[in-house]
Parts: sequence; structure tokens; C-alpha cells
Amino acid sequence: MNGPQMLEEHVGELVTSMGAFFPGERVVFRGYDLHTSLKNMNWFELYLFGITGRRFTPEQVIVIQGLWCYTSYPEPRIWNNRVAALAGTTRSTGVLGIAAALAVSEARIYGGIAEHLASEFLNRIKIAVDSGGNLGELVSAELKKKRGIAGYGRPIISADERIAPMMALVSEHGLDSGPHIKLAFKVENILLEKRLRLRMNYAALAAALCADMGMSPREFYFAGMTAFLAGMPPCYLDAADKPEGQLFPLPCRMLTYEGVPHRRWHADKKNFSSDE
Repeated sequence: MNGPQMLEEHVGELVTSMGAFFPGERVVFRGYDLHTSLKNMNWFELYLFGITGRRFTPEQVIVIQGLWCYTSYPEPRIWNNRVAALAGTTRSTGVLGIAAALAVSEARIYGGIAEHLASEFLNRIKIAVDSGGNLGELVSAELKKKRGIAGYGRPIISADERIAPMMALVSEHGLDSGPHIKLAFKVENILLEKRLRLRMNYAALAAALCADMGMSPREFYFAGMTAFLAGMPPCYLDAADKPEGQLFPLPCRMLTYEGVPHRRWHADKKNFSSDE
């Protein structure tokens, strides 16, 4: 069947298994009535259910929420929070500011894409090891091919202050012995044995824990969209409460310019010309 014929079948008709709104009657959410069957879910549980179609245990929900809480820093110098803060200092609306901050959170080096790549790596390596592959050789091959491993290493400092408190929470709720989290630490040990300053960072930790809960890389990507969110409104509000434009002002005297030297321009009715 060609493209036009396929499109024709869907004219005036929406086929979805996700949900439907029946005005004045009910709302269906992945096959369940939102206001009756799912009424006791908290927001985060509903968010995860919408992504995966699965229900998580209370312990799993606590750990996933912890992952996002422990990395929501109200620090305006952080790359994505800076966007929220700049929106506040320029008097943009809160929705636009936070939406823009979330958009840049997809950064490949240390944002959402890095987390997705870490999840893809751990899932792929786990399958290879289960099929008889040697983990050390697999890690070496990954390093040779990509000059790094997603989820390991950090731009500013090698240690990650979130690992210890997060693992304490994970251990408290009995989720510290999953195969992916064990694999993630084994990869770290191999990298350290090679004397590479590539310690496991938060992306690998979060990816491993969520993989052990059955999340695919795609599901993990969507679940992680809210990871930095709680730290953004404080940055916006703090900047908005101060005089406009006060955040990170950059005077011209601090700029070094090495381009074309100063030129004096003359204008007439027809042409523009310089002294050169």
C-alpha cells in the first residue's frame, strides 16, 4: 500500500491506544478511567505510567523520584538553569523560560542525550556479556571506537557528589543488586584499572537503575525529562525579583576583539563606503 492510500485511511479518524477525552463524561488514560481507576496515583506515578504503560512498586517510585530530586540544583550558573534565570531577568514569562531551559537540557555531553546514550550503552553491553562477551574487551572496543563511554567522566571534576547519597537511598529500598547497576560499577572499575579518570557519573547511575526496573532507553529518555525541573523555577524567580538585566551583566570592557579594526563609515543616499 502506498503513502496516499495509507493516509486516506486515517482521514477524519484517530486510532490510538493511549487515551481519549469524552467531554462531560470521562477521560481514558492508557485504557483506564483517569478519574476512577487511576485516581489514587500521585503525579509522578501517572507520569511514569503514561510513558511505560506499567505500574511501578512504591520502592521503585521513591528511587526514581530520588534520581530527579538529587539532580535538581537551584544553581543559575548551570547551563540549563541559566536559561531559566536569564528569562527571569529579561522579564519573559515563566512558561517560556522554563520550557527553554528544559529544551537545552538535552545537551549531548551532560544532558538528556548523554543519559539516553548511557542507557543504550549499558543495555547493549549487558546483552553482549550475557551472550558470552568479555566485559573488558567490550569496554576497550567502545573506548577505541568512541573515545569515551557515555555515563562515565565529568567535565568539571571526576567525582560525582550525587552517587553516594543516591546509592544509600537505593540500598535502603533494596534495589542495589540489579544486573545493570552491578554492570555499571564493573565498567567503572575497568576504566579506573586503565588509569582513566572516567568515574561513573549520574547518567550511568540513573540509566542502570531504570534499566533494572525494565525501562528501555526510549522510556528512560522520556522519564528523565523532569530530572532538572525542580531547580529551574527558583532560578527564574530569584532573577525576576531583582532589577531587570542584573543577572550576569557583561560590560564591553571585558570583551577582547581581534577582528577587523575600527573603521569610520560614510553614508550617502545611494551607497555606503568606508575609509578603506
